[in-house]
Amino acid sequence: MKKSVLAFGALALGVAFSAPAMAADVSACLITKTDTNPFFVKMKEGATAKAKELGVSLKSYAGKVDGDSESQVAAIESCIADGAKGILLTASDTKGIVSSVKKARDAGLLVIALDTPLEPADAADATFATDNLLAGKLIGQWAKETLGDKAKDAKVGFLDLTPSQPTVDVLRDQGFMMGFGIDPKNPDKIGDEDDKRIVGHDVTNGNEEGGRKAMENLLQKDPSINVIHTINEPAAVGAYQALKAVGMEKNVLIVSVDGGCPGVKSVKEGVIGATSQQYPLLMASLGIEAIKKFADSGEKPKPTEGKSFFDTGVSLVTDKPVSGVKSIDTKEGTAKCWG
Repeated sequence: MKKSVLAFGALALGVAFSAPAMAADVSACLITKTDTNPFFVKMKEGATAKAKELGVSLKSYAGKVDGDSESQVAAIESCIADGAKGILLTASDTKGIVSSVKKARDAGLLVIALDTPLEPADAADATFATDNLLAGKLIGQWAKETLGDKAKDAKVGFLDLTPSQPTVDVLRDQGFMMGFGIDPKNPDKIGDEDDKRIVGHDVTNGNEEGGRKAMENLLQKDPSINVIHTINEPAAVGAYQALKAVGMEKNVLIVSVDGGCPGVKSVKEGVIGATSQQYPLLMASLGIEAIKKFADSGEKPKPTEGKSFFDTGVSLVTDKPVSGVKSIDTKEGTAKCWG
């Protein structure tokens, strides 16, 4: 039974080898939400390059779609069976996967959450991530300052990730509210707010088609909507397409998080007003370094001083800067982008 489960995991996920299995004593796994989102593509590039540099044998896995936790569980089982020293994980279900992570840690593997903290965060040995709450606050502050006095009468929609509300989704969503001046109520939960400016929430699965459909749904609820927070840039592009189809693309301010090269281009073209740029290649390369260090010495990574995780940085990218919100323009954003 176990063999069949592992075989299914390998087939369903698609296993990519970055170095010959016999060429290194240290092996590691990278498990991402998908292998199509440019963010995770760049993460894989960073992990692969660093693994090659350090002589680490790397296997990469990905879910079939964002939210595919079952495939991630199967991948963890494969990594344990293969004798990996560590796992880099971007979890689709940040609560549901904790028991599998515990199994890996009990087997002696170092487990590092990348980008998306687990629930609870200390279920992993460490988290290497953007400060996603800050990323949300930056675009919220920018949107508020851009609208000026009109912010108090704004009609705001939220294009979130999945119904399971993974931590990265909650942090960006609630961070935006804090930056915009909306009381998020329980900051660990999406959807309990009572601010009259909120039109509603919908989910996108982090892709363009999901963003388009979610935007259409919110437009049906309130066609006067004029501010959209999106979980990532593919969802933002989908939202723009839906708005353009009804001639509203110039009436709605869209903000996002990611900072991929296509997203920065969308900012430059005016599709997205501002985005918070993350650095996935750095997350993954640092993760591989940490696994190698753990394999060599048993030492585990430490968080950034004053934080509960290792902060890999975030920058607001916009060509329309506002007072009081530090930002970089699309020229600098392009120099730092990925994908």
